[in-house]
Amino acid sequence: MSPKLASPPNSYDAWSREELISRLQSLDQAHLRRNAASYNPPRKPSTPFDFAAHPKRKIALKLSYHGSEYSGMEFQRIPPAVPTVEKVLFDAMVKTKLVDGAAGLEGCGWERCGRTDKGVSGAQQVVSLWVRSALGEPPTTRDQESTSALDNGASETEESDAGGLMTEEFGGMGDWDEPPSNTVRNRPSEEPTELRYVSSLNNVLPSSIRILAWSPVAPDFSARFNCQYRHYKYFFTSDGLDIAAMRDAARRLEGGHDFRNLCKIDPQKQLTSFKRTILQATVNPVDEGSRLYVFDLKGTAFLYNQVRHIMAILFLVGTNLESPSIVSALMNVDAEDPLPPFTPNELAPPVVATKPSYQMADPLPLVLWDCGYNAPDVQWHIDADFPEGSVSSQRELASNIINTLRGIHERALLRLTLDAHFLKAASLYHQPPTQYFPLNRPDAPKIPEGSTLSVPLGGGTFRRGAKYEPLLERERSESADVVNEKWRTGRGAKKWAQVLEKKKMKVAAGDSALPVSDLPASGTAVESSQLLSGLS
Repeated sequence: MSPKLASPPNSYDAWSREELISRLQSLDQAHLRRNAASYNPPRKPSTPFDFAAHPKRKIALKLSYHGSEYSGMEFQRIPPAVPTVEKVLFDAMVKTKLVDGAAGLEGCGWERCGRTDKGVSGAQQVVSLWVRSALGEPPTTRDQESTSALDNGASETEESDAGGLMTEEFGGMGDWDEPPSNTVRNRPSEEPTELRYVSSLNNVLPSSIRILAWSPVAPDFSARFNCQYRHYKYFFTSDGLDIAAMRDAARRLEGGHDFRNLCKIDPQKQLTSFKRTILQATVNPVDEGSRLYVFDLKGTAFLYNQVRHIMAILFLVGTNLESPSIVSALMNVDAEDPLPPFTPNELAPPVVATKPSYQMADPLPLVLWDCGYNAPDVQWHIDADFPEGSVSSQRELASNIINTLRGIHERALLRLTLDAHFLKAASLYHQPPTQYFPLNRPDAPKIPEGSTLSVPLGGGTFRRGAKYEPLLERERSESADVVNEKWRTGRGAKKWAQVLEKKKMKVAAGDSALPVSDLPASGTAVESSQLLSGLS
């Protein structure tokens, strides 16, 4: 019997049980449909975030990162299997709506102080870029039409544009903050409040990347070109090493020298000058009485893989496989302008025009410790404080920089302790290999015929071989001029043609000091350097 649903009678007394159940089910479904419509109203399409409607400013960010988790610092157009630091950092800035992701790195004027390679860490790396700001006036329509995206944010005022600073628009930029530090300055509370760059980025970045501080900078500031020095540290244990000999070798690095034999020549750079100035080169224990040492290297600029090449030579000197004078020889590249003896008791170093074959040191112990700037250029800040006991303060405590890094450090110490106990357990059953290094120590054992030598490369790695071949007797690499020319006429020919074309356009526009008559068809070594310097 079909239920009577169209017009229920005044009394349900005559309805059968099946009719009553059917009626109730029909009413339930109608009730659910009404509730669903009221609880789930049609969503309005989200409005794209309009970066042009907000003021911009140029800032510098100081960050630390653990290099073992990334494929280097520099962004790569073909994404590697493991991301780079810049890729992760830029994505975090896009997520927090600090920069326009569609404009890319070029759109925000991104510059880095130093390019660290895969596995190399940074403790106080610096990048500069244009970001969204809570201060100043948004650019006008006329400004947007007459200036580029970067120039729109070049001017900065002290007046706060409070209108439109809604939490929904800024992705929680005002929710996070950092505790005060005696090394940076907080803005006074009466000043307009800037976006919390430090804590907002740390809230979305992995713990292996931490933003330490930010600084307002001038529109023409460059994290790369305003840097006065880069300071690298390379950590190593002193086991089997002659520290005094390593210190002697390190002292020879100080001053201005040609380091073409202590770096990797990158033909894409088309460098013709390899002279760099080293301000400091020392070898000291990390702590008093420690077997852990650090090689401190401070210079105005560095070549590709220069620190790791230098460290590899210092290891050879420390094992006494080479004498400290090998450093002087490797920097003595010009027979027409030879280096004098480093000490009165030494002979003049031999001329080494091209690099002998050798393996550079491991990247794990290397860190870009600091990037130095003139005091007027940067004033490092952290975010403004929250009131004691506030909800935001409690939330911030969970992601505090010091707490995060302290936790990472504690876990590393625990892993170190575990590894030490694994080694202790293994030593109950296995004898350690004979330590032949340093060769010149009084109690050094004689090396038996056919023995395998383990030459340290840093980071607990070694190069093993039955016979050591002195550096100056090894096969030499091609000269920088030959390497550069092969790239320009070989696999780099297409890119080099683009460089030439771009340079000619700049010359035609009057934006280059290099005259058109100096532009070559293919480019000589000197001309190549001039062209690339004009494009940097």
